[in-house]
Amino acid sequence: KVVMMSSSKKVRTNESASAGAVYGLGLIGALIYFLQAANGFWDVVLAFLQAVVWPAYIVYKLLESFYGVV
Repeated sequence: KVVMMSSSKKVRTNESASAGAVYGLGLIGALIYFLQAANGFWDVVLAFLQAVVWPAYIVYKLLESFYGVV
C-alpha cells in the first residue's frame, strides 16, 4: 500500500505487522522455555541462540516428517 504524502514523496505502509508480533511472542516463549534448562553462562548464551532460530527447527522437523529426510 502506498500513501501519497506530497507530490514528490511516497510512504510505504506495512500491512503485515502482525507477523512480526507473532514472531516476537514466539521468541519470548522460546527464550523462557530454553532458559528454564540453563545452568551456567554458556547455557544461557545457547538458550538465546536457540530462541532466535527456533522456527528453523520447526520447519526442519515438519519437512522431515512429511518427506522422511534424515
